[in-house]
Amino acid sequence: MYQTITISTGVGDSLVNLTEDVRRIVKESGVASGICFLVVGHTTAAITINSHMDPATARDIIDDIKRIVPTRTDFHHIFDTPSDAAGHIKASIIGNTETVLIEGHDLVLGHSQGILFYEFDGPRTRQVMVKIIAG
Repeated sequence: MYQTITISTGVGDSLVNLTEDVRRIVKESGVASGICFLVVGHTTAAITINSHMDPATARDIIDDIKRIVPTRTDFHHIFDTPSDAAGHIKASIIGNTETVLIEGHDLVLGHSQGILFYEFDGPRTRQVMVKIIAG
């Protein structure tokens, strides 16, 4: 089974919690045991699993990623904008895929874990591809 989640993001860097959207897709798939693959098909966005319990966590993650890769004008590959170039590097650091086990018709995640989509060059309309495989 394959589905796409569409996300509209705000200006600049942001995190969007996709956990419930992915859970809904898993339940609708009817797959009791298997694997859920998540793929971001964008070069200035990423996906990861991290704590979603405290909203301050998202702010800390965004702030530190911005500290590690600040938007600047001396990138060699500024084709679009400096934030676009910084977004490419941030996305490479975080990554564009996640794999989550499915058991009991649900995602296998720790108590505080959530699936988080990172936007590094918003506002944009983005897609996350979700592939469910039984077995």
